[in-house]
Amino acid sequence: MFEFMLKNVEKMSINYSPNFYPKKRSISKVKYLIFHYTGMKSEIGAIKKLTDKNSKVSCHYFIKKNGEIINMVPDLYIAWHAGISYWKKDKFLNSKSIGVEISNPGHEYGYKEFNKKQIKSIIILSKKLKKKYKIKNNNILGHSDIAPLRKKDPGEKFPWKLFYKNKLSIWHNLSERNCKELRKIKLDNNISFYKLLFKFGYKYTNNPSDKIKILKNFQRRFRPELISSIVDKECDAILKSLIYLN
Repeated sequence: MFEFMLKNVEKMSINYSPNFYPKKRSISKVKYLIFHYTGMKSEIGAIKKLTDKNSKVSCHYFIKKNGEIINMVPDLYIAWHAGISYWKKDKFLNSKSIGVEISNPGHEYGYKEFNKKQIKSIIILSKKLKKKYKIKNNNILGHSDIAPLRKKDPGEKFPWKLFYKNKLSIWHNLSERNCKELRKIKLDNNISFYKLLFKFGYKYTNNPSDKIKILKNFQRRFRPELISSIVDKECDAILKSLIYLN
């Protein structure tokens, strides 16, 4: 069943979680690939939680610190990784997605860079999943994209730009120099920015504090150098580039 995954992946093991819906879905239902970090102090603790029936959480694949991939739920069963989630017109993305958990303590416990072995394994795995399920680049997302009011993962240290170079994500076309100049200028009217942001895919809200949370998660992904509460012209230009390029 998993032979297509084993090619070019150094180590893969199985440690099934009981936390999934027993009814199988069709291949055509898989539309999204969602990345998470574990956000726990220890890797062992994270694996135990994801395979504990009382935790009510799981994922399809777990990426260990040494790059080993653990398959926890077979692809065509619905794992419990996304929770209350939204992207464009889709809600509760568990039913339409494959979830990948990456071992990392996260923002709460000393957020770390994802190491080279992890990144290599994620890229290899993602390419296989993208090809098998015909997942579009703009449907390869982070937990912070689909649940921005309560999640930050995989966070600003996740190498989205590198994934774009490997045809596994989307990215803007602005030069670094142009970005730095635009970053200095605050956008006077941010109403149109937020309209575009919600059109792009993030869940609509009219609550000012919620808008800031969404803005920060947009910045974590597409402008990780500066995560602020300010809508500047760089953010606006990045967003327009993403929408018109994709």
